[in-house]
Amino acid sequence: MVQPDLFKQINNAVLDLQSSNFQSYIRPVKTLARLLQDPALDAINQQLTAGLDLDAFLDESIQSQGGMVGSARLAWPEDREKELGLTWLLIRRFADDLDFMMTFGHTYYYGGSKVVAGIHNITNQMIIPFARDYKDYVMTHGNTQPKLVMPMSSKVFIVHGHDDGARQTVARFLEKLGFEPVILQEQANRGRTIIEKFEEHSDVGFAVVLLTPDDEGRAKGGGLQPRARQNVVLELGYFIGRLGRHRVCALKSGDLELPSDYQGVLWETMDAGGGWKLSLARELKAAGHEVDLNKAF
Repeated sequence: MVQPDLFKQINNAVLDLQSSNFQSYIRPVKTLARLLQDPALDAINQQLTAGLDLDAFLDESIQSQGGMVGSARLAWPEDREKELGLTWLLIRRFADDLDFMMTFGHTYYYGGSKVVAGIHNITNQMIIPFARDYKDYVMTHGNTQPKLVMPMSSKVFIVHGHDDGARQTVARFLEKLGFEPVILQEQANRGRTIIEKFEEHSDVGFAVVLLTPDDEGRAKGGGLQPRARQNVVLELGYFIGRLGRHRVCALKSGDLELPSDYQGVLWETMDAGGGWKLSLARELKAAGHEVDLNKAF
């Protein structure tokens, strides 16, 4: 069975490769290749690489090279599965032959005279999209292969604004139910940007979005109305897209304007009496989590 933190380790290796220099890129490349060859992924890897010939792909690609440096184009197939399989084979080749990776970057991802520029371009333009799509492929096709079904994460991301009391109340309640609340500002920065930090910690099984009246805004010519903070609205949309609406619970506090695209979608009122706790517990249970509803009281 794929361990719940395997894709997190893969993501960390990609992040390390993205921030590496010429002296440090070797370790994350080898780590990434090793993780992608985890025994739990054998079936999916065999499926993706069946019938593929990496050398033939490279021979066809090099024929596109003209007289200008960096003019060569990879002959990617139109079939997305074959493209994933070829990228998997390339990453394994990179780890086995580091000189090949440098030459490959200079040929197809030319970034100037610095060798590390080609490595960074490979990472940003090929490996990062691969890591994202590979995970989605494994999760989708794992439904027909029991050994690839990921255990449901007990991590719940809390999207919040400036209402610290609401944030802490929800966090403590989730802990009481046996979940691990993820609050972005409590996670180590490790020299990353906010969006990089957000993406790393968004690998969760559920999200709770606290819509609290922290800002004010208005339509042109209209009157001011309480609104949730812009980052909260953005992250609400992000998690709906990433997890699906059934794994996102919006808790609304007070009278505030909701995003127009979210009108008609049910949300729970974060009432002072605590009725929202049972509602949230039921949403978690409906999303497939094991929840003892008795603990919600």
